[in-house]
Amino acid sequence: MSKPVYVGLDIGSSRTKVAVVDSERRLLGHAVKKSGTDFSVTAGVCLDASLEMAGATRGEIVNAVSTGYGRSNVAFVTGQHKTEIGCLAKGCYNRFPEAITIIDIGGQDNKVIKLEPDGRRNSFKMNRKCAAGTGAFLEEMSFRLDIPLEEMNGLARQSREMVKLGSYCTVFSATEVLEHIRHGKKVADIVKGIFYSVIKRVLEMDSPTERVVMTGGVVAHNPYIVEMAEEMIGRSVLLPELPQLAGAIGAALYALEEKGEANG
Repeated sequence: MSKPVYVGLDIGSSRTKVAVVDSERRLLGHAVKKSGTDFSVTAGVCLDASLEMAGATRGEIVNAVSTGYGRSNVAFVTGQHKTEIGCLAKGCYNRFPEAITIIDIGGQDNKVIKLEPDGRRNSFKMNRKCAAGTGAFLEEMSFRLDIPLEEMNGLARQSREMVKLGSYCTVFSATEVLEHIRHGKKVADIVKGIFYSVIKRVLEMDSPTERVVMTGGVVAHNPYIVEMAEEMIGRSVLLPELPQLAGAIGAALYALEEKGEANG
């Protein structure tokens, strides 16, 4: 028996995320993959993987909405394109329906979004001009340190004496990191300093409200960054179950609402 599903595609410059929800807003399937050079092909692969997880077919898609850097590059999107800000806000407010500050640390940019208790957007800020404090920054640092990106979280946890970086610029930070290595600083202490610079950078974009939600691939793969952020702001941080999928889920909820199927 056919069941209607709604699809959200968050096509970022670094990763493509797809979420499939049903008419009750339940997440049925999802997938994440490197965006590569052909956004449409990658989106199709992620869509098929998500539908397989959901036990659904393309013929059961009622509506699909895209967001992100490559949102206009997908032919099978049926709904309107939505902004990343709007989709992140909708995805996070669906999970945490209260006044929140969303801190999204992505592959190429950071976002700070403030929502009112009723979900209306109060303000937002984005960092697009510099890679410092983003996933791209961490990738560059892992390359400079010659350690796998997936090992950075564990290394940061081992640090006992953090080495703070003086520069926010990715290029200058790379030079600074090499200098620290030359002077015998421990890699774990340097990595923790790199994590610290990421959080400090995003917190300086705007002051967070009482309730903070963190999302994005950097958060999903480096949970120690969340713990450090909690220490820096002095309170607990809220996390969606799948932080990297917040925008895709928001897009899927838009797809659902466009067709008037949303409950309430």
